[in-house]
Amino acid sequence: MNDWVMGRVTAKKQWGKGLFSLQIDAPVEAFKAGQYTKVALDIGDERVGRPYSLVNAPDERPLEIYFNEVPEGPLTPRLSDLNAGDRLWLSSKAGGIFTLDNVMPRRHLWLLATGTALGVYLSILKTDEPWERFEQVVLVHGVRTADELAYRDTIDAISEARGSGFRFVPSLSRERRDGMLCGRVTSLLETGDLEARAGVRIDPDDSHLMLCGNSEMIKDVRVLLEARGLRRHRRHDPGHYTTEQYH
Repeated sequence: MNDWVMGRVTAKKQWGKGLFSLQIDAPVEAFKAGQYTKVALDIGDERVGRPYSLVNAPDERPLEIYFNEVPEGPLTPRLSDLNAGDRLWLSSKAGGIFTLDNVMPRRHLWLLATGTALGVYLSILKTDEPWERFEQVVLVHGVRTADELAYRDTIDAISEARGSGFRFVPSLSRERRDGMLCGRVTSLLETGDLEARAGVRIDPDDSHLMLCGNSEMIKDVRVLLEARGLRRHRRHDPGHYTTEQYH
């Protein structure tokens, strides 16, 4: 992952306070939807890099990353200052195993995200594989406020293309909006409101879940799932959910 190639920013978008995406032209190797690249800048005498999931599908260019600016962080404030034409480093080869290769074939695929973890699922959803393998795909995006619900045009396009095979369930933890669930993803799963809104039930026979985002969300959801008989998927012990932790 440390074989660096030079990239060039082609576009930047600010989605909300502290929320940014960068589109990047860089000669990276082919990757699988769900994998991440490492992005770096030379700061002083050090090359500072962090992993970011790719938002674009494998056959799409430019590359795209979606991130939250951490004001005290060493890298993200500098990334959010970049503009079209600026240079940065990327790992030449993507990494990670948070892909559909590690998902069991079942009727329903649940994609649970908090914050910027949404990006990895957009890469997956823009490919044909989930629609060929699953009867129903449910994307859950948990954020604090409605202005953090990014990529709505992309999600609307997926919904239009996939019809009844796709459900998008946004949830807001710090405000109420008509038509949206209010509460943390874990609380909504515990009360049954999440499944009621999606119109799909989570159970061991029919469901596989991918969990990506805040570590507390992942920990709490795992407890709830395992209480219902679902197990973590392992290469030699097939289960019902897979995880990717952002922080």
